[in-house]
Amino acid sequence: MPDGQQPALCAPDLHQAEPIPAAARAAIDDLLQSADLFRYNAPQDAPVALLESEFAALMGAKYALAVSSCSAALFLTMKALDLKPGARVLIPAFTFAAVPSAVVHAECVPVLVEVGANYRIDLADFAAKLPGSDAVLISHMRGHTSDMDAIMELAGAAGVPVIEDAAHSLGTTWHGRRIGTIGKAGCFSFQSYKMVNAGEGGMLITDDPELAARAIIMSGAYEENWKKHGGLQNSFGQWQNKLPLYNVRMQNLSAAVIRPQLPLVAGRVEKGRANHDHIAAKLNACPWLNVPEALAPEQRAPDSIQFNLAGEWNDDQARAFQAAAKARGVPVQIFGLSEGNARAFWNWQFLGETPDLPQTRAMLMRACDLRLPVRLEQAELDYLADAVLAAVTEVRG
Repeated sequence: MPDGQQPALCAPDLHQAEPIPAAARAAIDDLLQSADLFRYNAPQDAPVALLESEFAALMGAKYALAVSSCSAALFLTMKALDLKPGARVLIPAFTFAAVPSAVVHAECVPVLVEVGANYRIDLADFAAKLPGSDAVLISHMRGHTSDMDAIMELAGAAGVPVIEDAAHSLGTTWHGRRIGTIGKAGCFSFQSYKMVNAGEGGMLITDDPELAARAIIMSGAYEENWKKHGGLQNSFGQWQNKLPLYNVRMQNLSAAVIRPQLPLVAGRVEKGRANHDHIAAKLNACPWLNVPEALAPEQRAPDSIQFNLAGEWNDDQARAFQAAAKARGVPVQIFGLSEGNARAFWNWQFLGETPDLPQTRAMLMRACDLRLPVRLEQAELDYLADAVLAAVTEVRG
């Protein structure tokens, strides 16, 4: 390479998760030495119990329950609400397959609601399908917050509880209030591609003591292990041995990985928002692309970016754009044109007959998804944006 010439920047590895802090590695070493991995072995202050207390404080919630995944948290919430078999649960038609799966696992029936081009619940379809429903499970898919004011007003008037799937929304706020604290319960994910990386893991938060007590028992607090959960001792006696145990507990190794990351969340949120907005500005300057704006009350916490192919595109052109971006090392995924995509509702064959949802289908056929790890630097962000724009130019001129 000639003197003074800089090496060409390569595409960043978007599959690489956020690094694990040194404090977590030290805590893991201590646990491995003690072999004390089960959350209920210690009489108090087990890593999982400490995580629950710290997460509740971070979110401003009264109760937190650490479990094996966000899907487990959603399932437990529906069971703790005592939804009967066959209960109708409204969910957005744009979400991950694990969400309708959790509804099915809870012996309930998912009712899919249309989603608009801005990736948020269509309120007219929501209002039309709300009568006769038993619960609402709002999935803030990819961190995009639906109009929670309208949803809570409509659901409240109908006497229907709202569960928040906040897997992608740790750090997002609505009118300054943390997403996950608006509904009856909020459920979070610590899977590797979320704001906190533990490989797997989930959290249920609520201010309802009875919902918390029932969820704790059913999570696997057998015999009197519920006594190791603070603040609820007076609520448990009536539920012990009367509820099934699903054993979806978190274990101490996961908690040891998560706890040192909680103080990093605010910084990650700020960096993720800056990264997202930097790329969004570049993409929105192209007439063939559109990044939908946040709703006015929403302060986003993104670790990915979604954008639509604007104007007239046919499927062949959309596929060619996707291939051109990937040829540049940028794994853009068009939800509806990626084989077997678990976010395209017509692939949820376990639900039976595919519902007619033309608005959501049209959005998914032109909506693009690109992961943006918060660790990315500006040169890497510019590479991604320039590669996407070059792919558009290659296909559309």
